[in-house]
Amino acid sequence: MNRKAKPSKVDLKRTSGDPRGVFHDLFDPDEAAELTMRAEALRGLQAWLVETGLTQAAAASQLGVTQARVSDIKRRKIGSFSLDLLVRLAARAGLRPQLRLAA
Repeated sequence: MNRKAKPSKVDLKRTSGDPRGVFHDLFDPDEAAELTMRAEALRGLQAWLVETGLTQAAAASQLGVTQARVSDIKRRKIGSFSLDLLVRLAARAGLRPQLRLAA
């Protein structure tokens, strides 16, 4: 009887990246800071879409954008949005966006 050999366990070591997030591992500090803020705003808008249960068309109407833009939010297309647009959309959604600075 032929038995397949058990695959050996692979030693997966975690790398210790920047505790602020992956953007800080991959980009210059200024770009990483902006991407981090954009990602947070995008996550907030995604959560708002789920919580409200609005259709994409209804959400688009409330946010003042096209349905295609709402689809981009749902599909996490961070490159499709500037930080200022995400802040405006979050405000239109009633999310009260804020900026906090830390040294």
